[in-house]
Amino acid sequence: MNNRFILLTTSFLGSIISLSAQNKPQPAPEIIVTDNYFGKTISDPYRYLENLNDPKVIDWMKSNAAYAREKLNEIPERENLIKKLKELSSRKGSTISELEITENNNYFYLKRNVNDENPKLYYKQGFDGTEILLFDPVSYKKTNGTTYNITAITPNIEGDKVAIEVSQNGSEIGELFIMDITGKTYPETLDKCWDSYVSWMPDGNSFTFTRLNSSDVKDENRSLNTKVYYHKLGQTEKEDVEFLSNVTNPELNILPEEYPYNIYRKSSNKNYALIRTVDNRIKLYTCDFNNNFSPKTWKSLVSQKDEIVNFLTDNEFIYYSTFKNASNFKIIKVPLSHPEIENAITVVEEPKNGKITTYNITKDGLYYSIVENGVEAKVYFLAKNKTKAIELKLPFQAGSASFSTISTDKSDIWITIEGWISEPKRYFYNPKTNTFTFQPLTKPVEYPEFKDIISKEIMIPSHDGVMVPVSLIYNKNIKLNSDNPVLIGGYGSYGTSMQPYFSPSRLLPYCLYGGVYVVAHVRGGGELGDKWHKGGFKETKPNTWKDLISTAEYLISKKYTTSKKIAIRGDSAGGILIGRAITERPDLFAASIIQAGSLNTIRAEIQANGPVNIPEFGTVKDPNDFKALLEMDAFHHIVKGTAYPATLINAGINDPRVTAWEPAKFAALLQNANSSDKQILFFTDFEAGHGIGNSKSKNMEISGDIISFAYANTGHPKFQISKK
Repeated sequence: MNNRFILLTTSFLGSIISLSAQNKPQPAPEIIVTDNYFGKTISDPYRYLENLNDPKVIDWMKSNAAYAREKLNEIPERENLIKKLKELSSRKGSTISELEITENNNYFYLKRNVNDENPKLYYKQGFDGTEILLFDPVSYKKTNGTTYNITAITPNIEGDKVAIEVSQNGSEIGELFIMDITGKTYPETLDKCWDSYVSWMPDGNSFTFTRLNSSDVKDENRSLNTKVYYHKLGQTEKEDVEFLSNVTNPELNILPEEYPYNIYRKSSNKNYALIRTVDNRIKLYTCDFNNNFSPKTWKSLVSQKDEIVNFLTDNEFIYYSTFKNASNFKIIKVPLSHPEIENAITVVEEPKNGKITTYNITKDGLYYSIVENGVEAKVYFLAKNKTKAIELKLPFQAGSASFSTISTDKSDIWITIEGWISEPKRYFYNPKTNTFTFQPLTKPVEYPEFKDIISKEIMIPSHDGVMVPVSLIYNKNIKLNSDNPVLIGGYGSYGTSMQPYFSPSRLLPYCLYGGVYVVAHVRGGGELGDKWHKGGFKETKPNTWKDLISTAEYLISKKYTTSKKIAIRGDSAGGILIGRAITERPDLFAASIIQAGSLNTIRAEIQANGPVNIPEFGTVKDPNDFKALLEMDAFHHIVKGTAYPATLINAGINDPRVTAWEPAKFAALLQNANSSDKQILFFTDFEAGHGIGNSKSKNMEISGDIISFAYANTGHPKFQISKK
């Protein structure tokens, strides 16, 4: 890239400052910057919006946020909808997440009670033990305008201490500290932590963790050359030992954008060095555990060519999930005594129908789940020393299944299953009696208003004839005709599957108003295995949004709805899906909603979170990748004078994943280019990030905005603003 120059198309940058909040903000002026990529000149009229340190840029974002907030609040049914969401939430006395059970049966978990905005950390001894509040983030470093949220908890092996990560205002990047079960807080606080993967050592008083270079979400070097440190309780941060990095171990060739993690496994008494990015293929190394915590000499176990995505160990074997020569995945194992990948044998063959999604190990054997078409889960158990697995008869038909265990030398396993219309239920499974015992962590809730909502799974032909799984969720009493409002959601990146989940806070409330909620399981996701991921990856990425377009066309052709009744939505990398769908077929949709969306992909890699995402989307430094990135770049496919659908674009100023300027640029250009009378609203939340760690009230507001905006622009009478 070279030959960059600037052409001013407006006389004064200061003109971006808006009128008063009750008036529509002035369009952001264009200031053209051009770049040359491999002989192709690309114009960027809003490069200056990338400077989030510029007060004028922030003023423009704030004026748009105020205007968007006002317009959303004007939607008449929105207030009633949020009241309903609050009432639905109040029925559930508490919500529990991030449960960790130690070998001595100590329970650590996050719990949000009915009046809590954010979860608190609790502890108890055993399932029936007395609950003890260990940590309330409300009491942490009280500062005006700052809200702390717990982002991770990791108890030690003995279960007498727990590492707690907290972050502020949705930034996700925060601080790490230690408490014991008596409530004592250790004096040291470790900063620059984000998914730091605390791994406790056998002594119970020390651990390794991965640390960033900066806590600034805008720092472009934040995630480059990250390092693993060893920390002993009672020592200062300066005494921490650099344990694993591209400095301590140059022979491992850890790239600047790769994240190193150390994982101690008691079952094998070894350390494992895990090196990864968003690329599903991991690199894995190992060394014997000893009490010398200086940098190690590591033995290679797997490289990316082995196409391993994760691993588990017991006291005899390392188990791997791999898609090498197995698009739907298979499970293999190698003995700890001879761990070379050449010694691997297949434990579970690639299924002909469905994809292996998760697995776990107990002393009795191997449990795994196969999900067909991304929506129908089955669970299997392969007993030790057996070659044939048995299918477990689940208590109800599930869309997804997950496992929780204590250790590989105990039988205890819990299986949680759920679906689009089935609340998640946690069962203790006994392999000796082949029985499931319902063990809810909270009191079950009744939702009688959802009793008539059903789900239906169909396959629809895409633009190239490939059949795409699509989920329909709706009230069984409505007539499926061309008068139905429809909200289509999708994602389509990283091989991530949109597995069925129970959503009484967004998906199901949408259906209460007679709309049809649709999930398009587009290519780029993982619903149909690795081939499905690769079918919407870099140069094949157009299949991702074309699958969504084909879904909408199918629903119209089958008289479910019309283009005037279709809204679409996506988050994060799902911004590519929605942004390119409305820029390729603006006539097909009445509304679109993009939350923290990736919308300017040829500029994405300069963000702090950009380099780690190169394996998924590509780099502008490679000519073929550049072509793919430009094709998926919604910002550069906006055409002036085009009638675009009503669009709500959201950003979080503290977003560590998609920096707020990316949706800001897209919003500015779409506002200027749009020839229709449809609203293009841009709302930046200045107290939030990517959405992870939002308070309960904030999530209700977001759900209210999404549902209200969708219905307001697809003709639902209750959501129409009076024109009087």
